[in-house]
Amino acid sequence: MKLDSLRPLLDHDGPLTTVCMDVTRADEAGDREIRNRWSALKRALDHQKAPAETVDTIADVLLRPTHVPGPHGRFVVASGTEILFDRVLADAPVHEEAFHDGVPSLMPAAQAIDEAVRYLLVEIDRTGADLTWSGVDLPDEEVVGGHDVLHKARAGGWSHRRIQTRAEDSWERNVGAVAAELDRLVGLAHPEVVLVTGDVRAVAMLRDEVGKAVAEVLVEVPGGSRADGVKEDVFAARLHEAMEAYRARRREAVVDRLREALGRGAGVTALDDVVDVLRRGQVAELVIVEDAAGNPPPLGERELWVGQDALALGTRRSEIEALGQDPRRLRADIALLRCAVGQDAGVTFAVEGSISLVDGVGAVLRWTDPATPHETAPAYTADRHRKSR
Repeated sequence: MKLDSLRPLLDHDGPLTTVCMDVTRADEAGDREIRNRWSALKRALDHQKAPAETVDTIADVLLRPTHVPGPHGRFVVASGTEILFDRVLADAPVHEEAFHDGVPSLMPAAQAIDEAVRYLLVEIDRTGADLTWSGVDLPDEEVVGGHDVLHKARAGGWSHRRIQTRAEDSWERNVGAVAAELDRLVGLAHPEVVLVTGDVRAVAMLRDEVGKAVAEVLVEVPGGSRADGVKEDVFAARLHEAMEAYRARRREAVVDRLREALGRGAGVTALDDVVDVLRRGQVAELVIVEDAAGNPPPLGERELWVGQDALALGTRRSEIEALGQDPRRLRADIALLRCAVGQDAGVTFAVEGSISLVDGVGAVLRWTDPATPHETAPAYTADRHRKSR
């Protein structure tokens, strides 16, 4: 996934303050629990000499109810009294942290963006559909077909057959209106997936009516309805399952790309080699094994050297000094993501066990040259031997 929304954070002057916190309100004592969590993080920020006005600004955000059910977190980046980035995380963070420095701790935001899916939910029946967007800056809308003969006749006879034919025609016209609007919207906004639910017959008719672009991203989710009385908890669970299945397919597609790239010399693994290609701007997609994505090890306990520029990255201090920049140490996970965002690379978090990467990190490359690190086959095993460069 592209991390474009994080790019402004790299260009911001002055120190940034980052907080990642579990903001789940499990019961009536939830407010007290959240205040206790915040108190511990605030002490960390005070110890790091974060400005009091910045700490107060972040507190106002974190202590505000999100009205999101179930376990979830919040990731906030601020400078002075300005909130630069505020994202609700789909799950409670495994590791809460408060970080005051010139570079924000990007990992929680990157994981949240990696989990996000741009989708359109279509709840359809015989009269039209309700369209609801997520992750796309377009208004929700209702599509109404406007054809009023909707119920089939139950009795026999010529007149009833005529009414039945008119009802079939009304269904088709109404579904056709929905299909035409979906074709327009998908061409306009390019959602990753279109989720459709509702009347079973209307769903089947819609699938036959939509164009190729919609059909390629259409996923049926049973159990939803435009009418009142739907079992919302059951449908919500099915919707969650559908989204998780899509995320898994999306991750696996990137992992497949990395496997192929490693096999033909267009990908690398191991921290040193990934650092090498990142600072040269070669990375199309950075892949991090999920358990390696934070703190503790391996990435969260290692450090790299960085300079003022996002691509100024190295494993040794001298590499940054050679660029004429002031070197400083930075946690490896923060440094890698900073450099990836700086070159508009995508970032994907692979599930542990889906691919074996040295140091839990790998990269698909945009281009290669004789100086590019090359792996020995099989490239994506834990074998640390390298071909000579």
